[in-house]
Amino acid sequence: MNQMTNTLDKQYTDLLQTILDYGVEKKDRTGTGTKSIFGYTIRHNMKNGFPLLTTKKMAWKTMVTELLWFLRGDTNIKYLVDNGCHIWDGDAYKAYVKYWEPNIEYIDGKAILTQEEFINKIKTDDEFTKKWGDLGHVYGKQWRSWAINLIDPNTMELVPPIDQIQNLINELKTNPDSRRLMVSAWNVGELDQMVLPPCHYGFQVYTRELSFEERYVMYIERLDSTMVPLDIKVPNIHQYFTELNIPTRAISLMWNQRSVDTLLGLPFNIASYGLLLTMIADEVNMVPDELIGNLGDTHLYLNHIEQAKEQIGREPYPLPKVSVRDGIHCSSVNDVILENYQSHPTIKAPLSN
Repeated sequence: MNQMTNTLDKQYTDLLQTILDYGVEKKDRTGTGTKSIFGYTIRHNMKNGFPLLTTKKMAWKTMVTELLWFLRGDTNIKYLVDNGCHIWDGDAYKAYVKYWEPNIEYIDGKAILTQEEFINKIKTDDEFTKKWGDLGHVYGKQWRSWAINLIDPNTMELVPPIDQIQNLINELKTNPDSRRLMVSAWNVGELDQMVLPPCHYGFQVYTRELSFEERYVMYIERLDSTMVPLDIKVPNIHQYFTELNIPTRAISLMWNQRSVDTLLGLPFNIASYGLLLTMIADEVNMVPDELIGNLGDTHLYLNHIEQAKEQIGREPYPLPKVSVRDGIHCSSVNDVILENYQSHPTIKAPLSN
């Protein structure tokens, strides 16, 4: 088990306490009300373990499924529902109800479906799913297929959409010191085509060269009988490390988030971007380094106050370890391996849509 000190849970519970102590009460679009602060940063060194909170049990498979959905470029909740992930159900259902409420008499004389009936129909009715399961041009669309909507004067055809994730991978392999290693979900021209504008609206990655000492530690960790002992003179030790596929660079990721549901959403966001960093690092043979979250309107819903106080009082466990099988091309939760996860029990709280 990773026995590194778990400072992530402490950072997180410190944030909860900061909101309780200094947050101001604000109204919000859901009608629930919040205590809110503006501007906060969380920073985690990935060497200290995978950033999955231990002061409450996290819905690991749900988080992984959502990230895989983003990376597929998918925007329909069918994939999520089929894989037991229901965090977007409320947004899809809310859009359905908003459309039909003024036209209730036109639904074959029947009342609007309940949310449970709505989700069951998503599972079983392809035509219904195509019409009502799509959330518009949300994360997956922007990450993998950002539309240009311009005509190429040479071909007189539409310019192909931009795959920001693949462009990022290509750039990391060819120009890893670039200051333009960014992906954005905040497409101003398409915000009105999204069921909900992106909360975490963009991320940037940064790489640095590993020192000899850092590469040597990895060499020692991999040492076996086929390797040349380092007491034998190796003409070019860095080249020798490279031949053993020992990474030459470390990679960090920083995401920006305009709106932060601190009790329910933020633990998912931290783990999701930690996993995305792990997947990208695996794809380009780099070492995950730092994970940084820049948080804007950081709030606790008023019906989450007691749950936050409960979590603050819990002592953290050591952080777990995570590895992936196929970089950004993981196709199921089985391609993401979680080891040594210990946690306190789940803390239940209502989700505000």
